[in-house]
Amino acid sequence: MSVNIRTSRTALLAITCLGQFMVLLDSTIVGAALPDMRQRLHTGLAGLQWIVDAYVLLVAMLLLTGGVFADRFGRKRVYLLGVAVFTVASVLCAFAPSAGWLIAARALQGIGAAALSPASLALITAAYPVAGERVRAIGVWAGISGLGLAAGPVAGGVLVEAFGWPVIFLVNVPVGAVLLLAGRRGLADSRNPGAQAIDVPGAVLSVLGVGTLTFGLIEGASLGWGSPVIVGSFAAAVVLLAGFVVVEGRVSAPMMPLRLFRQRLFTVSNTAMVVVGFALMGSAFFFSQFFVSVQGSSVLVAGLRTLPISLGMVVVSPYAGRLAARYGFRIVVTTGLVLAGTGLLALGFVHADTGYGNVWWRLAIAGVGFALTLSPLTGAAIQSVSPREGGLASGVSTTTRQIGAVLGVAVLGAIVRAEETGGGSFADGLNAAFVTAGVVTVLTAVLTGLWLSRQRIPTADRSATLERDSQR
Repeated sequence: MSVNIRTSRTALLAITCLGQFMVLLDSTIVGAALPDMRQRLHTGLAGLQWIVDAYVLLVAMLLLTGGVFADRFGRKRVYLLGVAVFTVASVLCAFAPSAGWLIAARALQGIGAAALSPASLALITAAYPVAGERVRAIGVWAGISGLGLAAGPVAGGVLVEAFGWPVIFLVNVPVGAVLLLAGRRGLADSRNPGAQAIDVPGAVLSVLGVGTLTFGLIEGASLGWGSPVIVGSFAAAVVLLAGFVVVEGRVSAPMMPLRLFRQRLFTVSNTAMVVVGFALMGSAFFFSQFFVSVQGSSVLVAGLRTLPISLGMVVVSPYAGRLAARYGFRIVVTTGLVLAGTGLLALGFVHADTGYGNVWWRLAIAGVGFALTLSPLTGAAIQSVSPREGGLASGVSTTTRQIGAVLGVAVLGAIVRAEETGGGSFADGLNAAFVTAGVVTVLTAVLTGLWLSRQRIPTADRSATLERDSQR
């Protein structure tokens, strides 16, 4: 291999990894800023839920479509377009005068991320045709993604404490500018001439269906669960999602092929992944708010105190695939779900006067548990389909996790608000939310373990594939 080829590949890897780092950093840095947003934007819990869910919803529903766009119209073009949209949206977020403005800008950020993220991975895959080199490159991409997740709470705490919440979005501007300038020169374009058609009806119906369901869950506490608006939103969600299922079963190139769900292992692994997203993102939404609003710590201290869950995931995730390949998916997945659920259940019994020495280990246990589930569940989904559909299966697994995240923020937020409107305190609501997330996760562990005990899962040497997906 010539020096020029190695140099160009190194530049491509650096550019794509930095873009993915920016996206993952933004997904966790916002959590540290929520208490400050609540105060300065004069918004309630529902507003904060929308600030998070507007972003996650668009990423979840457009991620698979973004990958098709990249293959069809050119991965470099779609990657740079994603960076540009994400950067512009970050500026709009930073200068948002109201919660409504910020929610709209966050949705635009989600569109940019849904283009940027799959295109970055597709660029790496095309640039490294040799399997061994490709696995190592994707490993670097996944590792840097993990650093973005871990750095978010601390970086958010430092920046918000010093300058206020808008600066967490402004940090994306110089990064985006560098990526656009470097990407024009350092990225080699590639595309798939045989890429499938774009499933526009499926994408529209999925966004509207999950969006109306999320609206009902978030606004139900304030508008009344029996109000015509909320009942209508749930009814519309049922109709739209049913329409999505019908469309996906009839179009020639569906964004989410329903035939994959005929494989029982694929269905169970993705169902468990929904729960993982539900419990992880839904509970993480409240971590900084607990430390700031309940225990009275500063935003910076709150960011530092949430580190055990992020570090637990970053440290354990690279080994989860190997453990699953050696000991079997069933043991590793059920153990991970039980640990995650136990950690969240334990968090449901912390109070304002609980010392941090009796809190951090609960976060760490949850982080280790989630780390043990993410990669093996994706690996199970991949192994349940044919090798040529492995990439699609991985994308569906990521999408189901994001859908779970949207619902987790909405449902657990509704539980907190219901506790408050029923005469309880915000702290009581948080306890109820953590306990709910823990119970759901432990029950999922039991059901998944029972089902997998009757399923023979091949344990061929695909640990490299599992490690690739451990941070996605």
